[in-house]
Amino acid sequence: MPLVLKDRVKETTTTVSTGTYTLAGAVVGYQAFSVIGDGNTTYYAVTNGTDWEVGIGTYTSSGTTLSRDTILESSNSGNAVNWSAGPKDIFVTYPAERSAYSEGG
Repeated sequence: MPLVLKDRVKETTTTVSTGTYTLAGAVVGYQAFSVIGDGNTTYYAVTNGTDWEVGIGTYTSSGTTLSRDTILESSNSGNAVNWSAGPKDIFVTYPAERSAYSEGG
């Protein structure tokens, strides 16, 4: 499936451990991950304010989940973060290591 990026996509999750993220709904003023489209991949970031993870995931509308297909960077030495209980913010991002830019000047 295609890689899809959308602006202002942010939800919360209370997922624990290193499994697939279960999405708990859009944060007020943001879009839900459903705009990515069922079965499509996207870049994501997730944080609890201390630990963080950036990766590529696949959105699934059944169960409203985002899989952890590839971990690009994290506070766990580039591995999946083993989350403890509590709320986390999860959002669409454009990872620095995947960005293309041209230096002006």
